[in-house]
Amino acid sequence: MSSKKSPFSKEFLAQCKEQLLKERAKITGELTNNPDVSGQFPEYGDNLEDNAQEVTDFLSSKPLEMELEKTLRDIDSSLRRLEDGKYGICKYCDKPIDEKRIMARPTSSSCVSCKKTLLDEI
Repeated sequence: MSSKKSPFSKEFLAQCKEQLLKERAKITGELTNNPDVSGQFPEYGDNLEDNAQEVTDFLSSKPLEMELEKTLRDIDSSLRRLEDGKYGICKYCDKPIDEKRIMARPTSSSCVSCKKTLLDEI
């Protein structure tokens, strides 16, 4: 546990954790149960048209699968920060992230100011 005391109330942090866990369960379910993003190569048949459709469907679902996996990694990272007492603290300037930003995007790891600076540099 970090020696730095969180600037957020226990209730707020509990609400954030609950929201993150719900989103994690939803995304895990999507990745596991949705055939479009399961990572499995579809099997439609053996003729040339079926094979072409299999490749098309697999490649068209890959970006969604990758985005869901990235979101899942962000959620897991946020949950680790919660456990470490670092949740809601900007990883760049070490200042608290605004509660409104956290409520809008619970996986935020940077404050608006630092994020803007990063985006301007890109």
